[in-house]
Amino acid sequence: MRVALLTREYPPEIYGGAGVHVDFLARHLAGLVDLQVHCIGAARTTAHAYRPPADLPSGVNPALSVLATDVAMAAGVVAGGPDVVHSHTWYANLAGQLSGLTLGAPHVVTAHSLEPSRPWKAEQLGGGYRVSSWVERSAFEAAAAVVAVSNGMRAEILAAYPGVDPARLHVVRNGIDTELYRAPAPGAEAAAAAAVRRDLGIDPDRPYLVFVGRITRQKGVAHLLRAALDFDPSVQLVLLAGAADTPELAAETDAAIATLRARRTGVVVHSAMLARPDVVSVLAGSAAFVCPSVYEPLGIVNLEAMACGVPVVASTVGGIPEVVDDGRTGLLVPYDEHDPVGFEAGLAAAVHRVLSDPAAALAMGRAGRARAVEEFSWDRIARQTVAVYEAALS
Repeated sequence: MRVALLTREYPPEIYGGAGVHVDFLARHLAGLVDLQVHCIGAARTTAHAYRPPADLPSGVNPALSVLATDVAMAAGVVAGGPDVVHSHTWYANLAGQLSGLTLGAPHVVTAHSLEPSRPWKAEQLGGGYRVSSWVERSAFEAAAAVVAVSNGMRAEILAAYPGVDPARLHVVRNGIDTELYRAPAPGAEAAAAAAVRRDLGIDPDRPYLVFVGRITRQKGVAHLLRAALDFDPSVQLVLLAGAADTPELAAETDAAIATLRARRTGVVVHSAMLARPDVVSVLAGSAAFVCPSVYEPLGIVNLEAMACGVPVVASTVGGIPEVVDDGRTGLLVPYDEHDPVGFEAGLAAAVHRVLSDPAAALAMGRAGRARAVEEFSWDRIARQTVAVYEAALS
């Protein structure tokens, strides 16, 4: 079976969970199908890469630039003649739909998030948000198969896009590579991980909480920064936070960090992209991982923390409860958009509960690692994905 995998993100250009998903899925699909990867961005040897046409007007809306790139990608996919086309996120959905129609091949789409559920993207795309929403709806409703990364995402798709046939909708969760994401072995590995943490400015004599993610409304960073005002003064807060979606959001976040630093010490912020081993070193040394997302179809970063043996404090949104087993691998905090103060108080209380009972936190970390190994292996996810391809071809 020849499969074309279409994506915006692909190594070395990865910035979010969808990119991580595609990276590892491709690695494991390569042994099961004849795979070609098509991505957006700079040329690379591992995939066919496409850039916007050079003659686009300056200042063109980013969404229109994506569509122009998708047309070029579709032409490249058609030239390869795959049996199945599989696109990820709206950035590649149009290329998948166009190439599938041209070839008469089934188009499979994976839903990592839904545009109607992220209205704040209008801040980033302006009128292009209406374009991205149209692209996504068209692709989902016409696709031979739609993959949801959680049962929560499945329900969300059916509510947002009633034109999608439930019989064509499959649940295949994100996976985790538990060999890459694990606590360092005693000795040289542990010493190297400790050195990474020291170089990042993390005090080895104080426990710390960690957040890893982009600065976007979706990730709920503002809630975490306000909740942290009530964290135990002895605990550090480490933010491995990527660039903000907009200048306005960057300014809001910087102001919230300044307010927090005026009230407490131990606020460590790194906005530069870290190498994966360094992220693992930070995760593995933390007292807990905090995920304050207000929208999260699954939350692959929670799997990363669990695989490192770390308890997770997270919101109850989307597919997170399908990953974090409340009371066993971490603690879940109910989120209500109409009660942000209550949510922030709940985050602070859950963090305090984890920090005040080290034995229970250790047990949660061990249970999280076991759950990641047993239920979220990439080999399992890749085989489930191939089964979706076979169903789409039948």
